[in-house]
Amino acid sequence: MSELSSSASPSTPFAAPKHGERLLLNLVTGVTLFALALAVVLLRLHRLSELPEGIDAGEGANGVDALRVLHGEHAVFFPEKELGREAMVVYAMALAISFLGRTELALRLPTALASAGTVFLVFWLGRVLFGKDGAGESVGPWRGLFIGGVGASLMAVSLGQTIIARTAFRTPFLPLFLAFCIVLLWEGWTLRARWRLALAGVCAGLLPYTYIPARFAPFLFLLLGLSFLLSFTRGKGGDKKAILSNVNSRVRAELPWVVLFAGVAGLVAAPILLHFALNPEHFFSRAGKLSIFAPALSQGDPLGAFLSNVWHHLLAFGFRGDPFWRHNYAEQPMLNPWEGFFFWLGVAIAASRWRQQPSYRLLLIWLCVMLIPAFLSADPDGLVPNTPRMIGAVPAVYLLIGVGLWEGYRFLAKRFLAFPRPALPAFLTSGAGPGAALGAVIGCLILAQGIATYRTYFGNWAAAPQTFTAYDQEWTELARALNAQSASAGTVYLIPYPKPEEPYGFHYLYQGTSPAHLVPAATLHDLTQMIEFKLRALESLGTAKVVTWKQDPARGYSSEDDRIVAILTKFARLHDIEDRDSFRLHTFTHLDLDRPWNLYERPVPLEVHYDGGISLLGIALGQGPETLPSSLMFDLSNAQPLWMVLRWQTAPGLEVVYSISVRLHDNEGGMVHQKDAVLTSDSLSSTRHWKPDEPVETLHIISPPQDLATGEYELSLVVYDFATLKPTVELGVWEAEKVLARLRLSNSE
Repeated sequence: MSELSSSASPSTPFAAPKHGERLLLNLVTGVTLFALALAVVLLRLHRLSELPEGIDAGEGANGVDALRVLHGEHAVFFPEKELGREAMVVYAMALAISFLGRTELALRLPTALASAGTVFLVFWLGRVLFGKDGAGESVGPWRGLFIGGVGASLMAVSLGQTIIARTAFRTPFLPLFLAFCIVLLWEGWTLRARWRLALAGVCAGLLPYTYIPARFAPFLFLLLGLSFLLSFTRGKGGDKKAILSNVNSRVRAELPWVVLFAGVAGLVAAPILLHFALNPEHFFSRAGKLSIFAPALSQGDPLGAFLSNVWHHLLAFGFRGDPFWRHNYAEQPMLNPWEGFFFWLGVAIAASRWRQQPSYRLLLIWLCVMLIPAFLSADPDGLVPNTPRMIGAVPAVYLLIGVGLWEGYRFLAKRFLAFPRPALPAFLTSGAGPGAALGAVIGCLILAQGIATYRTYFGNWAAAPQTFTAYDQEWTELARALNAQSASAGTVYLIPYPKPEEPYGFHYLYQGTSPAHLVPAATLHDLTQMIEFKLRALESLGTAKVVTWKQDPARGYSSEDDRIVAILTKFARLHDIEDRDSFRLHTFTHLDLDRPWNLYERPVPLEVHYDGGISLLGIALGQGPETLPSSLMFDLSNAQPLWMVLRWQTAPGLEVVYSISVRLHDNEGGMVHQKDAVLTSDSLSSTRHWKPDEPVETLHIISPPQDLATGEYELSLVVYDFATLKPTVELGVWEAEKVLARLRLSNSE
């Protein structure tokens, strides 16, 4: 293993004077560690209980599973939510919750500490990999300190790593345990220390419990081990027999150490490996959904998807970054331009020396293997590059920047310091002066980047509306508001949610005693009966409080979500409306459960056939307890929403996505209100996916303007192509606008 104990490099004038060198090394090391600690406290831990505001569905799912663990439900893999998640982050959060309570801080502290720990491990790893002197030089400790210090510092002040660290995902645990494993493995193998190798095996065995890309770590260990066979073939000339004998003897000598490392790793990983063996669908569930080999994601061209993925992820190193605001800010690259330059320089240097120096070989293998998960994953929304899928390569990336900076300095030092100029002070020509100057320049650059990261994260990113959306901040606001409500027996909360994934962040944060039921916003046929069932299931019922989200089409919220309020106005009395930033809380009393809850008996028949292959067959209209009579004249109130059900039928071969525009006209023909909506069924399918000749009913909520004057109005409808905005006309009439009903407003409330 002599190859491990040296990373030979041509001599460089960076050597400090012999006298006091150890003291100086310790001083610089101490200053570096203090600076790293300050950086992680300010960027990873500062205001962690406040920012980011809101809890994303993935974070909330981790928190809900952690609560299950605290209630005695243990597992090595939690498959129920978002295609499953590994257990390490769940147990770490459960531990934090047991001390800090059910808070945002408890949810995010484990991942923030994991990221902070990785920073210090990168520093340690740089010193271990590059801190040994090679032949003819005495700069190893300084080289290791420089490469490790630069890599760790740049990781500590990285904006992308700061955002990921402060989000309660399982991703930060992968680089933490992978870096810890590598540093222990390297030292254990070099020093022949069994306890270090065993501890490295423990870390390797814990990797499958962290994050899906960790499944590629065995290939990293395998390729690294095989790479050392190259050194076993040296020194025997062309004698193949001697070479083979040398390889065999060296392999036999190393085999016990390999068995120790792999055996411990296998024992630690055995529970989750057994779980996947018994439940193979859990192993492939998420990976299969995001693979480039899934035809729906690769458009039948996996090779093209792979090459596109490689290109976009390589752009992250200095050019263009993750477009997802939950991972990044405004598509900033993972590495800024000067970091990117020295990273690619470090890659080139490592590639040129990979045969001779195992530390460079390790970084190259680490980088290439742990980028493969990102290359093989396709994003359904086209959000590439994806930072979490690259997270396993992060320690190698930042160490390669340190390599590029060190070798860049060494290149310049050899050319400019080899010819001392009498006019320059001796300090500047001795080698120590330029080294100190380099350290000062790099320190200033890192400090400036840290300040920029602090301002960007706590200022621009935290206040951006895209961040509000990415972290479902409205659900956190709702949970806090409901937690603050006074406890009242017989109260129930009904909350619509329009998104496909459940708001697990709300489930984690809500701690009220009153039941809170989430109601799918798309439901129509079963909605009234679903609400009735939830209300009748309560032992006592006095008050129903209904949430309506304020309109925000960008986040999927519209007045269609007011349908629960529209239903309850028919069977209960609206007592109060409480207005908040993102939602309103409607309080209903006097709920009538003595009669069947039916929104309407049957639609009033209509015969409206459009030339675009769609027909309107009926209408049901209501407000409060009133429903549309057969005369089509309806008494209107502008104090409550108006609900309208339309019955449709499409012809075979329809390929158009239709929308409707509902309009309210006064007696003079002037339009006083308009509401547009895409026609979708209960399953959220558009008209082009409806079954021909099978009736489909759609529910729409209309909120009359509060300042609507008394008088009579016409409610009319226009059906149009969503893509082209071209209206379809009624056959035989050849008009686009159809009058549905007349409304009479007797008094403004």
